[in-house]
Amino acid sequence: MSDPSTASIVSTPRPEQPSQIGAPADAGLPENARKEKPRGLLGDAWQDLRRKPLFWISASFIVLFLVMAAFPSLFTNGDPVNGSLSNSRVEPGANGWFGYDVQGRDVFARVIYGARASIVVAVLSVAGTLLIGGTMGIIAGYRGGWVDGLLSRIADVFFGLPFVLGAIVILTTFNGSGTDNSTPEIMGLVILSLTVLSWPVVMRLMRSSVLATKEADYIVAARALGAGTGRIILKHLLPNCLAPLLVYGTIMVGSFIGAEATLSFLGVGLKTPVVSWGIMISEAQNYIRVSPFLLFFPAAFLVTAVLSFVMLGEAVREALDPKLR
Repeated sequence: MSDPSTASIVSTPRPEQPSQIGAPADAGLPENARKEKPRGLLGDAWQDLRRKPLFWISASFIVLFLVMAAFPSLFTNGDPVNGSLSNSRVEPGANGWFGYDVQGRDVFARVIYGARASIVVAVLSVAGTLLIGGTMGIIAGYRGGWVDGLLSRIADVFFGLPFVLGAIVILTTFNGSGTDNSTPEIMGLVILSLTVLSWPVVMRLMRSSVLATKEADYIVAARALGAGTGRIILKHLLPNCLAPLLVYGTIMVGSFIGAEATLSFLGVGLKTPVVSWGIMISEAQNYIRVSPFLLFFPAAFLVTAVLSFVMLGEAVREALDPKLR
């Protein structure tokens, strides 16, 4: 006679198990893990950026400045150009949050409207720098030989020019006394000077990225399959070489905001009646002791904008570089 306990153990049915033969590889994984697809470089970078408080803080300030530059009327109804002398150097209060300048103009309105000129000059200068430097870097790195040598020597000539001194020479040479400061010509000259003096750095970054990428297996395979130069550059080289330029371009926006303010402070950049943070700082330098608020508010916005772009660039650099994660 068999033992009842043994008989119950033998007769207990086992739960059905999935067949090992022909079963999918992710049969035992959770549902969310089955649907997750492998991410690329940008996907991994975004996942890393989402966990960084520094990224969200800097991005929030940048969005605020961009909205401020695009729609200044959302923040103030004041007139940034015209004022009343009866309000000359009135300190901050309920009627004027940031006070009034020497000519009785609302400092808060001027700070808000000043973001437009500074950010427009910086963004357009960065776009021109990336376009010129990136194009020449791709040509020099991909073609090599005498083309690389010629473009590199041209870049060395511009790279050896002192930035501030070169910008002063360009602006004082082309900005004649007959130029109307209220027209976009002076802004175009500032953008031109910043672009001409900055593209060699971008050219070197792009050239080094192309030299490190053009001998990769997928480039060699595309060339062996008969792909033309244009297709190889646009479809393979450019997407894989944009990461350093993206990081440098973000940092460069903040640097160009500071550069525009420096040139305007020296009197060779933007001029009145254009409203910018650099012009406001230049106008307030003679009243630092008696009315320090005239300098404090535009300088605070300028420093915050520069630091926001620099911090965003650093966060993007750490996210795109696997060695820094």
